Amino acid sequence: MSNFADHDAYIDAAPETLQPLLTHLRARLAHALPGLDEIMRYDMPGFGTGSVVAAGYGAFSKQCGLYVSKGAISTQAEAIAAAGLKASKTGVTFSPARPMPDELIAALAQASRAELGL
Repeated sequence: MSNFADHDAYIDAAPETLQPLLTHLRARLAHALPGLDEIMRYDMPGFGTGSVVAAGYGAFSKQCGLYVSKGAISTQAEAIAAAGLKASKTGVTFSPARPMPDELIAALAQASRAELGL
């Protein structure tokens, strides 16, 4: 997937099995991050302002990822583990078989926004 004009185009190009997850994630992020713009950075959709991305998301062949600040991942490490999800320094992956809980999406997005001063 490359050169997407907006979130809709990105989601439409994602694997069909992941599209509902991406649509849901987009809606939850919009709700959790009021006042931030839908942006495209590094050919991935996200929410932020100017060049700062509070939360971004992506699709791969069999899973999705939510990307936030390092501090957001560390503050939510226990909740990520409790949900049975895998995290890197700045992202959490999930799949249709193991979706990310709405509360965790909101907590990660809001922690990232706070850390970045948005």
